[in-house]
Amino acid sequence: MSVNIYDEANRLESALRQSEEYQAVKAQLEAVNNNEESKSIFADFRNIQMTLQEKQMSGEEITEEDIAKANELAGKIEHDENISKLMQAEQRMGQVIEDLNRIILKPLQDLYGQDNQ
Repeated sequence: MSVNIYDEANRLESALRQSEEYQAVKAQLEAVNNNEESKSIFADFRNIQMTLQEKQMSGEEITEEDIAKANELAGKIEHDENISKLMQAEQRMGQVIEDLNRIILKPLQDLYGQDNQ
């Protein structure tokens, strides 16, 4: 009997959308977006994250100004309850994805005998 792996992946995607963890991220993101101050801080944070990531990937130097701006935003984020709750929800969702990744990769690990080393 053959299994269509893509059908299974689509069922998993649907289950993820229905999970408590996903629903918590969705609710917290809505809370951030419904608060102008939280929304602005979060947008600035995402922009600086992308800028730093782009610089790192291109080998460009990250300046002290970049670091200072990131630290300033980190301080604002710590004091913004909406964003803090969103980040906690994202961490829980990230753990679920890590767990699923481990499960998905288990057949290959078994095949290559990584458990037998």
